[in-house]
Formats: sequence, C-alpha cells, structure tokens
Amino acid sequence: METTHKEPNYMAVFYWLAILTVIEIGIIYLPLSKLIIGVGLILLALSKASLVALYYMHLKFERRTLGIIALTPLLICTLLVFSLLPDLTKVQHKTASTLKPPAPAQHGK
Repeated sequence: METTHKEPNYMAVFYWLAILTVIEIGIIYLPLSKLIIGVGLILLALSKASLVALYYMHLKFERRTLGIIALTPLLICTLLVFSLLPDLTKVQHKTASTLKPPAPAQHGK
C-alpha cells in the first residue's frame, strides 16, 4: 500500500545548499587551526550530503532499511577518516624552505 507524502520544497533545499556552500567558502578564511577548519568543512559537507540524499534522492520517504543501506558507506568513510587523522597530522613534509641547499661542488681541485 502506497502512502502519499507532501512534495518537498526543492528551492528551499537549494537555498540551504547555497548558504552552506557560502559558509564553507568563508570558513577557510577564518583565523582558526587547520584541524578545526577541516572538521568544520567535513561537518558542513555531511550536512549538504544529507540534504541531497534526503530530498533530491527521496530517501526521506523510503523505508528504514534503504536508509541504513545508504548510511553504511558514510559511516565506514567517517571511521576511516578519523582513524587516519593521527597519521596525517604527524607527517612532516619536506618543503623547499626546510631543505638545506647542497654544498658547492669542488670540481677541478
């Protein structure tokens, strides 16, 4: 038996997505640590993905089982990101400003 549901306001969802995108762009210019900015961007991206999945993919009106199937990869991805985060913050990359210049060559002496 099918149940009828009210059609979502797609333009309102679009405006929310646009507002969240502007916030994402603005957050990178705030004087915060990279970790806080990264976590903020991830949370904003998750909220945008949730809006798209719930309204544009119509998961809001589907059965609970389909929602669990859709959320499982998201949970695995989140687990992987947070489990690899300590490795990403401990690696020291060598840049041109940290490398010593090579010793001058002593050719012909």
